[in-house]
Amino acid sequence: MNLSQKCQYALRGLFELARKAGQGPVPISEIAQAQAIPNRFLELILAELKQAGYVESRRGVHGGYMLARDPGEVTVGEVIRFVDGPLNPVKCLGEGGSRECPLYGRCAFLGLWERASRAVADVYDSTTLKELVDENHSASETPDYCI
Repeated sequence: MNLSQKCQYALRGLFELARKAGQGPVPISEIAQAQAIPNRFLELILAELKQAGYVESRRGVHGGYMLARDPGEVTVGEVIRFVDGPLNPVKCLGEGGSRECPLYGRCAFLGLWERASRAVADVYDSTTLKELVDENHSASETPDYCI
């Protein structure tokens, strides 16, 4: 399963806002620079995330974006589903997809695809933005023993 570039940018933008949670609005340019996202594309993505209730925006000199929800409540899985749709590894697991499959009802791979879908969903749905921020913070504090 490949995540779209748009979805990756959405996750990275939300991650940056989670890193800055509680510090007030973050300008788009700051998010874009920190996460290597084109400004214009990020503007469009943040507008969609705002409509979905993931972020809030403030206008003005000290304006920008901030998370609308606690970072510990936003899972990677829900963001992926919002941006890219279902997490299924194959189309036949999707809504109405089984009817399109010529092997429906006798496919040897169906159980495998279902297990893979559940495993991926379990990882994404059990990972919050806060956990990603905490993991990133811990990784950046790892001592460097190079001389």
